Amino acid sequence: MKLDSSMRSIDLQRSELEAEVLERLDNVIDPELDEPVTTMGFIEAVKVGCDEQLVEVEFRLPTYWCSPNFAFLMAFDMRIEIEKLDWVGGVKITLNDHCFGDRINDGVNGNRDFSDVFAEYCNGEDLTALRNQFQEKAFIRRQESVLLALKKQGLSDLDIVEMTMETFDSIDFDDEEAKKQKPRYRSILMSRGLANTKFDSAFVTWTGKGLTATGLQAYLSHSRGVRINMEFNGALCRGLKDARYKELVIEKSDSVPIKFIRNVATPSAVTGGK
Repeated sequence: MKLDSSMRSIDLQRSELEAEVLERLDNVIDPELDEPVTTMGFIEAVKVGCDEQLVEVEFRLPTYWCSPNFAFLMAFDMRIEIEKLDWVGGVKITLNDHCFGDRINDGVNGNRDFSDVFAEYCNGEDLTALRNQFQEKAFIRRQESVLLALKKQGLSDLDIVEMTMETFDSIDFDDEEAKKQKPRYRSILMSRGLANTKFDSAFVTWTGKGLTATGLQAYLSHSRGVRINMEFNGALCRGLKDARYKELVIEKSDSVPIKFIRNVATPSAVTGGK
């Protein structure tokens, strides 16, 4: 009985640690879609070693040929986020069923740069420019959501473009998408240094230029195009993922399926797909 009780205690502790890992993975974003890898269902398994030092994460992308630079970014960011947990002694990231999976896994787990792993394809360039490009798109998409919600709540274009961070922070949105995007927009605004105090403008361009009342509608038209492109890519991604995961066969593993932690069905936890 004591042994059974001890095992249950160990399993519970491990599940709690795995939940902590998942919370860190919520911060890992698919750069093309601006959605967390957890929300997209990319995470297949999280495993914490018996000594609570090694964390292993397996993930799978919608297709065998998903862009290796995006895959590398996500895998690298997973490792960085998990390493922020003070109890973690090591991290192993595994991208399954990808045409460059072995190279990406070896590179990320070996702490090698993308330009080193894929030297023959990138002419020595790293992924900084690509990351910035998609962060800009994420910024525009998040910003558009709150701008449209403000207009829907009756604010004039002048009120919106002159809004300070103090006023922005005090606003409660009825729109669910705006509720979701408000803290995400604020986060990227602050991290980029586009706003630093409560007196700073809440709405500027990616380069820091202030928006104008006369130019707001044209700016929103451009933002709409960015959002539609990202939403299309997201819908395509989800469709490909669902179709691919229907073909997966479950293999017995001691890894803990994510659905037991968050009640989310994952590819390795479902027979016959969705």
